[in-house]
Amino acid sequence: MTPALNITRSILGQPWHWRGTSADGREGDFRPDDLVTQLLMTRGCAREDVEMHRTPTIRAFMPDPSQFQDMDRAADRLADAVQSGENVTIFGDYDVDGATSAALLIRLLRDLGLTARAYIPDRLMEGYGPSGEALVRLAKEGSSLIVTVDCGAQAFEALAMAREAGVDVIVVDHHKCASALPLAHSLVNPNRLDESVVGSAFGHLAAVGVAFLLGAALIRALRARGWFATRQEPKLIELLDIVALGTVADVAQLRGLNRAFVAQGLKVMAQGRNIGLTALLEASRLKRVPLCHDLGFALGPRINAGGRVGKSDLGVRLLTTEDPEEAREIATELDRLNEERRAIEGNVQAQAEALSATQHNRAVAVIAGDGWHPGVIGIVAGRLKEKLGRPAIVIALDEHGVGKGSGRSISGVDLGAAVLAAKDSGLLVAGGGHAMAAGLTLAKGGLDALADFLDARLSEDVARAMGATSLLIDAVLSPRAVNPEFVAAVDQGGPYGTGWPAPRIATGPVRVIKADIVGTNHLRAIVSGDDGKSIKTVAFRQAESDLGRAILGAPRDRRLWLAGRAKIDDWNGGSSAELHLEDAAWCD
Repeated sequence: MTPALNITRSILGQPWHWRGTSADGREGDFRPDDLVTQLLMTRGCAREDVEMHRTPTIRAFMPDPSQFQDMDRAADRLADAVQSGENVTIFGDYDVDGATSAALLIRLLRDLGLTARAYIPDRLMEGYGPSGEALVRLAKEGSSLIVTVDCGAQAFEALAMAREAGVDVIVVDHHKCASALPLAHSLVNPNRLDESVVGSAFGHLAAVGVAFLLGAALIRALRARGWFATRQEPKLIELLDIVALGTVADVAQLRGLNRAFVAQGLKVMAQGRNIGLTALLEASRLKRVPLCHDLGFALGPRINAGGRVGKSDLGVRLLTTEDPEEAREIATELDRLNEERRAIEGNVQAQAEALSATQHNRAVAVIAGDGWHPGVIGIVAGRLKEKLGRPAIVIALDEHGVGKGSGRSISGVDLGAAVLAAKDSGLLVAGGGHAMAAGLTLAKGGLDALADFLDARLSEDVARAMGATSLLIDAVLSPRAVNPEFVAAVDQGGPYGTGWPAPRIATGPVRVIKADIVGTNHLRAIVSGDDGKSIKTVAFRQAESDLGRAILGAPRDRRLWLAGRAKIDDWNGGSSAELHLEDAAWCD
């Protein structure tokens, strides 16, 4: 593969390659007829499907829900509950995917005339997923049907206890499944090992996407029973704002149906239908229509903060309330908790980075610390993964030596499957997840054995993934061409996110005119091109990296190629374009 701009080793030590190739893999003759077509096709879209992907709609990508295992059985059971007015509890995980999944079903059931209860376990006191004690308690309090969302696929003991207590449980999940399934009334999960070919093609859905499909199946079941002969049928499409939020915040791949969820969900969100989301947008100090990255970087972290360091049910309460004053109060509290979370995270991050420096020979960085807050270990694991370029698991050890861990992986390394295998091998008390993220519970004294197991299982995958690392470039622009018009043009190929990366451009040659450090370890620089145009660049959390040191110390007589993503700088109402810098290379 020919390096882009002949860059074989950048300042960050990686080659640059063109993202676009022809159908037979050759470079140079790939010339689609417009920029958006190029962006779509270089992300795996066939030419005949370009128009469908250019404006992704639910109708174009929505599968028949009945093609999924247990979907009709789950929908019929929920329809029975609606018609007979049963006591139903939605049992959700404490993250954004869990909160949005629970909120979607609660709001839909409310529109169908049934008031369902939400139950979100406390992260510190109860841990992840349904416990048998909680399910039995809910049954004793009158629930005849419990729907677990974003959890339950591995809850064998808990669901067995629920069955003994005589309560039906529907599991709506997307995490990895074992070959055996827990005893549930029905288990809807595209990642079931016995799922159909069609169903398994949707394994990249977040739990909230699976819940949306169940909602569609429920409405269809009630329609077939004549339930809407004298009642208004709910518009499921109006809940897509919640689906979009959960999909992006859970870092689900934005392919196929997920792209439609997010594209259409952003439109619904802009209408301000959900007063909780509107209040959260105000608390986040967003003054414009929300964009895709706002879901992951502004709204998602605030909802997550409730489950991480506050009350676990704040997120679902915010997304389901019909009281504007309550919405404002919850949104304000979540914003405060998010600031508290940042402070806790920074402390754990510093300690984890220091410990990671001693693990150069591990394929997976497994870092543990006494007294770390379990609510921030997933974020810290993600930061470590980005810094180290390999999977990372961060474990918080309690006073008894028991660890709660969270891991994040790199593309090409299935961490969830490895953690599940470690659990099946007796190395973990509990564990599971999906390809890019996993959670676990570790018994006292089990750290080294887990690290050895993951090293042996994943070393080849990690080496292969790291060896294939290169920076993919979509286009080369002069500095003058990095402007708002270009940003608007490439936005037409979105929404962008995991699995559908935002366009990365190279620009240059440029000279650094001014560079300094702003905020917490962020690099800011003004560069000027040979065309006389100056542009602003920002590199987040890079001031102390090789990239940051090179830019800060760049002599005026040396020129660079820069690579990154063109964005609109809307701070304080601005509208100019800037480059979010990811790498650079000397060109002379």
